[in-house]
Amino acid sequence: MKVVIDRFEGNYAVVELEDKRVCSMPVELLPKGAKEGSVIRIELDTEETDKRKERIQKLMDKLWE
Repeated sequence: MKVVIDRFEGNYAVVELEDKRVCSMPVELLPKGAKEGSVIRIELDTEETDKRKERIQKLMDKLWE
């Protein structure tokens, strides 16, 4: 998914979604250097998700041994 930064309002960036709707997102979530007009790509990182699940499962297994 791609969003375009329309403007900033305080600690939020108002972004336009691909379907032309707008929503706000905290500026803390934006990459460094993002400004009005910047296109931000939001994607699911399945590889990192799987690594985290595996790490958590190992911790749970260790806890219940």
